[in-house]
Amino acid sequence: MILFPAIDIRNGKCVRLKQGDYNQEKVYNDSPVKVAREWQQKKASYLHVVDLDGAKTGNATNLDTLTQIVNAADIPVQAGGGIRSLKQIREYIGAGVDRIILGTAAITDKSLLKEAVSEYGSKIAVSIDARKGYVATDGWTETSNVKAVELVKELEQIGVQTIVYTDILKDGMLKGPNFKELQTINEAASMNVIASGGITTEADVALLSEMKLYGAIIGKALYDGTLNFASLMEGDVNAR
Repeated sequence: MILFPAIDIRNGKCVRLKQGDYNQEKVYNDSPVKVAREWQQKKASYLHVVDLDGAKTGNATNLDTLTQIVNAADIPVQAGGGIRSLKQIREYIGAGVDRIILGTAAITDKSLLKEAVSEYGSKIAVSIDARKGYVATDGWTETSNVKAVELVKELEQIGVQTIVYTDILKDGMLKGPNFKELQTINEAASMNVIASGGITTEADVALLSEMKLYGAIIGKALYDGTLNFASLMEGDVNAR
């Protein structure tokens, strides 16, 4: 299972939100680029970057910062946050991003998703952010009437190969992920499933690995020191 340290960017800084609430922000570092270098030095094999400003506005607000991260790190970067057009996808690919994560656009604009998958294949992933099993959009500010498990099945038919599943009510709470829902999602399709939200302890990581998930994104627990990335890596969770 791949471990993805999360770098969430807002106003050019590395931050974390609680349950996706923009009013509950904690700044961890003024330089996301410096943070990216640190994760690489700690033997991370892949980075997960989110443009929180973009997720809310639909504009690639922090593309310059993301480009600097890609140039500073010698490991692949997957990135998302407000990417809602082929133009933006091409800009991100052009900036050297290894995998593009579509969120709101994957739910509201299926033609865009199909075109993106047709053009870029495995470089396109979809972020499914759910609240009580239902998909949320627009930076988690809106909850749709679409069930996450049904969306997963539809995405697989379109040709999506990787999804990031986040339980919003678990995100940033340091109380563990929603294992039951993750298991349901993982069993619903044969895609790569990356868990996100609430991963707090080494036991959490071990259980996700036992569930045969493709990856796990860890944010707040790493930044607050609840989890030690080096010890996780020594546990060989990252081996694939």
